[in-house]
Amino acid sequence: MASEKQQYIGALKDELARTKRFLNAFPSSASELKPHPTSQAARELVHTLCAEAMISTKVLDGSLDMSKLSFPKAPATWDEAVKNFHDSYDALLALAEKTPESDFAQTTPFMTGPKQIGPMPKGDIVRFMLSDHIHHRGQLSVYLRMSGSKVPSIYGPSKDEPWS
Repeated sequence: MASEKQQYIGALKDELARTKRFLNAFPSSASELKPHPTSQAARELVHTLCAEAMISTKVLDGSLDMSKLSFPKAPATWDEAVKNFHDSYDALLALAEKTPESDFAQTTPFMTGPKQIGPMPKGDIVRFMLSDHIHHRGQLSVYLRMSGSKVPSIYGPSKDEPWS
């Protein structure tokens, strides 16, 4: 049976491959597309994925300090956002692969509820961040459809990528 670390790395690689297909399908000319005035632009949504990688990296390297957590401003262009995505997740994957298995069970302070911080196992946090990544990729699928692009299959066929 695969260890917690191995399961996480396998899931991360699998989900990154899916997300990269979405990024490749998205037209850079639609980077400022928003489905609603309060929504993030597509470029900013990709930046949110990078922030999730940053948090996971800080969790695994032990540098996460919830009292000082801040997020850099989103890059100005789609191409910069996509480059940051690749760089962020390449760094996270490399770190996860060299992180000792025992570190996944260690706890670190993290959000446990509204305005609450408490100890959480590092493995739980990085899986939570991966789940949030998947959620935001789902948002990006709506942006893809709105841009007139074809939506790649995710876990099964899509209208644009049938399996038949």
